[in-house]
Amino acid sequence: MPNYQSLPPYEHGLPESLGVLLVNLGTPDAPTPAAVRRYLKQFLWDPRVVELPRPLWWLILNGFILRFRPARSARAYQKVWTDEGSPLLLRCEDIAASMQRQLSARLAGDVHVALGMSYGQPSIDAALDSLHAHNVRRIVTLPLYPQYSGTTTGSVFEDVTGSLGRRRWVPEFRFINHYHDAPGYIAALASSIRENWDQHGRGDRLLFSFHGVPREILDKGDPYHCHCHKTARLVAAALELDDSDWIITFQSRVGRAEWLRPYTDETIRQLGTEGLERLDVVCPGFSADCLETLEEIAIQNDELFRDSGGGELHYIPALNARDDHVAFLSRLIEKHVAGWPESSPDWSASETARALEKSRERALAMGAKR
Repeated sequence: MPNYQSLPPYEHGLPESLGVLLVNLGTPDAPTPAAVRRYLKQFLWDPRVVELPRPLWWLILNGFILRFRPARSARAYQKVWTDEGSPLLLRCEDIAASMQRQLSARLAGDVHVALGMSYGQPSIDAALDSLHAHNVRRIVTLPLYPQYSGTTTGSVFEDVTGSLGRRRWVPEFRFINHYHDAPGYIAALASSIRENWDQHGRGDRLLFSFHGVPREILDKGDPYHCHCHKTARLVAAALELDDSDWIITFQSRVGRAEWLRPYTDETIRQLGTEGLERLDVVCPGFSADCLETLEEIAIQNDELFRDSGGGELHYIPALNARDDHVAFLSRLIEKHVAGWPESSPDWSASETARALEKSRERALAMGAKR
């Protein structure tokens, strides 16, 4: 029989609370080949990420990729690593802390925000453990991926529900699987671009670069490609751009299979050969800056653009913990917890505490151990 987890142990009279689980992709523990190898092994073994038959993929992953790629990726991480640690982890922690403050002020009951990573630390299991330690009985999960893909959001759903399914007392559960066209998200993106232009001037073209996925995934019915295009189109409309002012591309491809086109690096090289003086690049699929934005775009592709004859490639940062971004995410959570006690203005902490104490007294009188 399965050994279902019973931690923390049930105790009568404890006040229940709401948990918000934020999830992002993850990061190595350090910018070293050994740490990157551990991270890549976990990431690339996820069948949602790579759908090849497991025996064949095991040979490719362990026989080739994990022998050569960790050292190369570690050098890339070293370029963007900070004294405090991983840029992605630090920015996601900032988002979680800001949401904790906003939701605590806006919702009626106790709320606890936890951050988990699909790969690396802090793990999703650890984040859920921290919520259960606060007697969280209702959980809403928000993957920090605006555009849905089975490779990212779908993987988060499997990991979270798998972890919850191993618990003896399963909490109430809600899941947010995309927000690619939400007005608040589009407005925050448009505002960040406008503010950047006001401060640094405006380039000749705006390039929207999204993380790529294999073309096969689109052919199998994944909506990610359409979500990316809609995000870019809505932001361009909010900025009142002409069609000739902006481009959409897909970055970070690996291997020989065809990925979503057009490719970011090929497009940037072509714009460089045309002698474009300044290219602005924004990455709306990344809620927080990470290796793919800070190193791949702002360093690698900047060098590619210049070497190809272009002028300046100007990267516009991700939304990170901007006030309007966090305010939007907090409102999104509020919308999805509607009907739960914490969303009700009539919720009274003092009345609930008195009722719980009476319930505990009755339970102990009837022989309960806790």
